[in-house]
Amino acid sequence: MSSTPWPREGWRTLAVVGLLGFSSGLPLSLSGATLQARLTAEGLPLSEIGWITLMGLPYTLKFLWAPWLDRWCFPILGRRRGWMFVTQLLVMGLIWWLGQLSGTTAPHWLGGIALMLALASATQDVVVDAYRTDILRPEERGLGASASMLGYRLALLCAGALALILAARLGWRLSYEIMVAAMGIGIMATLWAREPGGGVGLGQEGGYLMPWQDYLARPAAFSFLGLIVLYKLGDALAFALSSAFLLRGLGFGLAEVGMVNKGVGLAATILGSLAGGAVMLRWGLYQSLWRFGWIQGLSTLSFVGLAAWGHHFGAMVLAVFIENFTSGLGTTAFAAMLMALCNPRYSAAQFALLSALAALGRVFIGPLAGWLASWGGWENYFLLATLLALPGLWLVYRLRASIALLSVVATNRG
Repeated sequence: MSSTPWPREGWRTLAVVGLLGFSSGLPLSLSGATLQARLTAEGLPLSEIGWITLMGLPYTLKFLWAPWLDRWCFPILGRRRGWMFVTQLLVMGLIWWLGQLSGTTAPHWLGGIALMLALASATQDVVVDAYRTDILRPEERGLGASASMLGYRLALLCAGALALILAARLGWRLSYEIMVAAMGIGIMATLWAREPGGGVGLGQEGGYLMPWQDYLARPAAFSFLGLIVLYKLGDALAFALSSAFLLRGLGFGLAEVGMVNKGVGLAATILGSLAGGAVMLRWGLYQSLWRFGWIQGLSTLSFVGLAAWGHHFGAMVLAVFIENFTSGLGTTAFAAMLMALCNPRYSAAQFALLSALAALGRVFIGPLAGWLASWGGWENYFLLATLLALPGLWLVYRLRASIALLSVVATNRG
């Protein structure tokens, strides 16, 4: 870790990364949860609304086309900024088009445009992740992950709650047009950003599988893949049925759970992320992964206590705050590790693949979670979530030397 003062350029980079996080988060709700709310308000049958869940597929499968973003670039702005600029323009145009259509008169057109928006948005995510990986120095990655998460969460709030409020007062068309204007934040960030070194596409060098071959050729490659899957597995189980636990298990009302989860939970996640980024400047990557992993895992015991206590609003608020705050800590260190694992030559492909792998735990733990809660009860369910943190922590300890070397390797790689 560098002991020299942080240069002004570093703060500019963090600001750009935060604004690009906002640009990434804004289209997600507009092609997902907000679109579902819109179609429901317009009276479409549930059988048709259910298809909207497929709009999440491009975000899951984006690693399939990510290698092309490493290999080719536009003749303007460089490899990363060029792709960001083009995808942001596409996203703006598709959001505008989505606002002009009616779900009642053109539902299939609306669904098709929403799918194209998800594709363009997922592609923007790939290149924004790659840009963040390439531009941040090792000591900046913790705060960079925090800044990105802050922008992303604020965008979800803007495209979710704010868009619905605007639609109720001004209509869907004007609401979507305001969201188009908000996407201008991403355009400004791209133009303000500086291109990372080596901003030239790889062209035909190597091949489509070269990013994966490059990663797998490294020492402990498969052990890191295991760590990526396991590090937040207990956290994923704790969150999988948290709303059902509060509603059905403890008998809280929808308004109470919504206010605490969306208000207190969001604020706690942002605070945890910012605190994690600041602390990482002192602790470094390994110590942050190790200590945040323990804190993140043990925090689930707050839900065990809440399950034993029962219906108590103050205890519920405290438990939700603790769980989300510590999750923000762990997510910051985890995102910094993913960035450190990427080779700048292939950062678009490698980050997309590694982040997709990280989502596997959340995807497959969901169906199992309901059975576990029914079989063992809520206290045992959250105890199991606490214990599931241990395999990831064991891998962190086992890989401590490799993790300590990641920053050095990342600095000299490329």
